[in-house]
Amino acid sequence: MSVAAAIGEEGRTDARRSIALDLLEKRFGNRFSRGAEVRRQHANTTNWLPNQPPDAVVFAQSTAEVAEIVRLCHDHRVPVIPFGTGTSLEAHVNAPFGGVSIDLSGMNRILAVHAEDLDATVEAGVTRTQLNAAVRDSGLFFPIDPGADASLGGMAATRASGTNAVRYGTMRENVVSLTAVMADGTIVRTASRAKKSSAGYDLTRLLVGSEGTLGVITELTLRLQGLPEAIAAGVCAFPSIEAACNAVILTIQSGIPVARIELVDALQIRAANAFSKLDLPEAPHLFVEFHGSHASVAEQAEAFGAIAAEFEAGTFVSATRPEDRTKLWQARHDAYFAALGLRPGSSMIATDVCVPISRLAECVGETRADLDAEGFIAPIVGHVGDGNFHVSLLIDRDSHDEVERAEAFLGRLNDRAIAMEGTCTGEHGIGQGKRKFMLREHGAALGPMRAIKAALDPLGIMNPGKILPEA
Repeated sequence: MSVAAAIGEEGRTDARRSIALDLLEKRFGNRFSRGAEVRRQHANTTNWLPNQPPDAVVFAQSTAEVAEIVRLCHDHRVPVIPFGTGTSLEAHVNAPFGGVSIDLSGMNRILAVHAEDLDATVEAGVTRTQLNAAVRDSGLFFPIDPGADASLGGMAATRASGTNAVRYGTMRENVVSLTAVMADGTIVRTASRAKKSSAGYDLTRLLVGSEGTLGVITELTLRLQGLPEAIAAGVCAFPSIEAACNAVILTIQSGIPVARIELVDALQIRAANAFSKLDLPEAPHLFVEFHGSHASVAEQAEAFGAIAAEFEAGTFVSATRPEDRTKLWQARHDAYFAALGLRPGSSMIATDVCVPISRLAECVGETRADLDAEGFIAPIVGHVGDGNFHVSLLIDRDSHDEVERAEAFLGRLNDRAIAMEGTCTGEHGIGQGKRKFMLREHGAALGPMRAIKAALDPLGIMNPGKILPEA
């Protein structure tokens, strides 16, 4: 059954929807809003796709309230769209069929920290910086860092990762268990706090990355790591993107346990110099960071420096003072906003792909050549230690020709990554923006995915229009 058939093409004016919204307004009072600006803010805000607001927004404060909202929406066939902080990049929070946006930002309590077990249980609205501030005095930290101060529930829903993924993994590896509200309002706990289990289906991994299409994540138990004794960051320039990528490949293959290794191309360096007040040569750079004891960090930095020299890199500049490291990584995290300054007034299509690391140099090189041939202004950055890179494509949305050429480029980029046994997205997720590439990547495997969706959400109300293309 298609989404349109499941919820009704005239769903926005359906009498049942009106009844549901009236009931929610009566129940939640000033925590319910139909205001145009509030609804617009709870739709897509960081992507070139159009803003498609929900019919209303409800600000939930507990798992029980989320269950109540979902149960009412289920009974009245109203779409449900979970909302954390709205930082996702593929229009995950858009509401193409209207419905109710459940804002989880008020569910921001840290429920328990088990320092001896290296885990913490939090509500979905807790952000990564909030959690790290709470556990720092215990000598612990949560390592997943996508750049934005995203909610942890949203990070789990989109299977986020970021700059530390090469050492610490993604949300998939760092979520121990979840509490979620399913499509009929049932509350489920997916696992215990045990470090491993062979009991039953792995519902935790099923919901991590499901983008709100199977249930609403309301609580998470997360793995924590010990704060390293020493941290050193550094940066060096390379003569070409190919040289930088090949240095990454050799670094990983040599077993150097880098915590972060980030590619920033020459165009992004130009933007960062202007936006973040850096003074780096306009050439491809690798930003790296090492964690461990003082001795091991020094050894890692020395080994990386030797590899970089093999590829004719410039001087490896190390930063050990916290303020210097912070400035360096803040410039990397601000890449999105810095890139916008390269073409004022433009719109950005921020996209990512991921390939086996052995194909990284080839994929990035072909992508850069493709962009240059089209004449696009589009910096490339990437968490290249795991083969993941990003293209920030700046276009004029009012130019029909540019939009068409951009869409054609995106098709080639994703085809290129998939042909290299990679994926159309390493960490952004599918949302609305990448649904059309799912068939090319997964083929017949879309059948079981659709079967899971139909079994857990037979009415099609959970974040409709996301992940799965129409059959």
